[in-house]
Amino acid sequence: MKIAVTRKEHFNAAHRLHNASWSEEENERVFGKCSNPNFHGHNYELLVTLVGEPDRNTGYVYDLKVLSDTIKEKIIRQFDHKNLNLDTPFFKDLNPTAENIAVVIWNILRKEIDLRFDLKIKLYETERNFVEYPAA
Repeated sequence: MKIAVTRKEHFNAAHRLHNASWSEEENERVFGKCSNPNFHGHNYELLVTLVGEPDRNTGYVYDLKVLSDTIKEKIIRQFDHKNLNLDTPFFKDLNPTAENIAVVIWNILRKEIDLRFDLKIKLYETERNFVEYPAA
């Protein structure tokens, strides 16, 4: 019997969508106002889901307090109130799209969470725009 458990966290971050090999005009055409050279920000909502079987002794799939602590230490501390392009090593050479942010978060957390649990990331960039990794 597999069950999914999810922890929701929040962080604020600025970024700029930009391809350095393109002209400013091409960046503006493709990314629009998201390519503002002065950056822009989002209030991200992060949902981290683990899928597994409940432990016979605790009834937990995974202790959500432990998951929350891990997310805060490994993700929130590094991303919250940061400029993703300038303040984090992850996006030095990677465009910080919602898609890429979700994959980076998955890669960071995958190293921390036992492989017996399936790991899924859902990242809301706005109320209406979100990404999921891996895709269903």
